[in-house]
Amino acid sequence: MTIAVSNSPCPRWNVILFTVALHLAALLALIPSNFSWAAIGVAVFLHWITISLGISLGFHRLASHRSLQTSKFLEYFLILCGTLAGQGGVFGWVGYHRSHHLHTDKEGDPHNSNQGFWWSHINWLMHDVPMRSQLPSLTKDVANDRFYQFCHKYYIILQVGLAVLLYFLGGFPFVVWGIFVRLFVGFHGTFFVNSACHKFGYKTYDTGDRSTNCWWVALISYGEGWHNNHHAFQYSARHGLQWWEIDLTWTAIQILQAFRLVDKVRVPPKQC
Repeated sequence: MTIAVSNSPCPRWNVILFTVALHLAALLALIPSNFSWAAIGVAVFLHWITISLGISLGFHRLASHRSLQTSKFLEYFLILCGTLAGQGGVFGWVGYHRSHHLHTDKEGDPHNSNQGFWWSHINWLMHDVPMRSQLPSLTKDVANDRFYQFCHKYYIILQVGLAVLLYFLGGFPFVVWGIFVRLFVGFHGTFFVNSACHKFGYKTYDTGDRSTNCWWVALISYGEGWHNNHHAFQYSARHGLQWWEIDLTWTAIQILQAFRLVDKVRVPPKQC
């Protein structure tokens, strides 16, 4: 389905230019001089830190849904990790996601899948969607936290700081793989939850929307691909509810729980 031009929100040229630049920068990995097993190892490690611990656990299951409780120190560490994923400020991420759950696949959903795969995957982010003005009202519970404010305000500077650190540690290959390639893979892994997980896969629960469980998205997003399960039990810290539904973020939560670093972990009744 396409969107009529007259109803299209205004493009966000800063986001469009950044997205194009990132995709072009990721191609630098194809230059042989930028290849390094150490650089690839750094990219894989940072991808796990920023996407599994940062986005999936920190931004999503903790900040957006309060599916568990942690100490402030651990919470801030997870939010910092999510900030380094480069997916925008934490208030925007949390606000857009909460808006998605309030209006799933309807008007008011920022990445409404009824408007097409490309729109729900990335195009919505490149436009000034109407619900952007509602974000402050959706993030009141975290808006006054000074560490959240710091991460939200300086997320670009923090990414630049990480790039500088990687350059001093391993030169330009570390920057290419640890920043450009990592962000590229992390972006699309997360975006597929909004697009592919409303089009491909299977539905275990009748949630009244188009959310699906998509195994390959779950693998590249540390368990976020069990999206139909998540829409059925939005409060749950566990997304993969069957034994074959691999949820690596849930595994990380279980490890943290074993060390008593998290508590009040919320799961569906049959998973207790």
